[in-house]
Amino acid sequence: MFKKIAIALLAAAATGTLALTAPAAAASPGPYDQSDQWGPVHARHHLAKAKGWVGVEWDEHQESNTVHVKGRLYDLDPRGYGQGGRCAYVKFQAAGFDHEWDEVYSRKHCGYPGSKKFGFSVDDVSALRVKVCQVHPYKHWVSKCGHWDHLYAAESE
Repeated sequence: MFKKIAIALLAAAATGTLALTAPAAAASPGPYDQSDQWGPVHARHHLAKAKGWVGVEWDEHQESNTVHVKGRLYDLDPRGYGQGGRCAYVKFQAAGFDHEWDEVYSRKHCGYPGSKKFGFSVDDVSALRVKVCQVHPYKHWVSKCGHWDHLYAAESE
């Protein structure tokens, strides 16, 4: 009887210790100094959208960083191309530490009702923003863009 009580107490103690350490392990950011989900971000009229994740790594001296972005782009336009249907298009701009905006990544996806994964990394970023638009399937002009959505700013850390 005493042996069964001792085993039960040890099991309870081990479970309590595990329960106390599990939230701390789950909350740790891993290799990223900051990470967060973003989106959904929509084109005008909600016929395209993108959503995903952004993570930021700083070097040991806090002088340089790398921003990693993963996401999915959705074509939500059910119209055929003959009826004016368009493809989904996402573009990202990053500002360096000089605060000048440059386009760093873009992706097009045609195929209602589907989606396409994407991912990229960019170095030395003080801010990052995203915009979702639609684009003609056979030409390169972009239209029906939503607003810029800011995903990251170094000043907010």
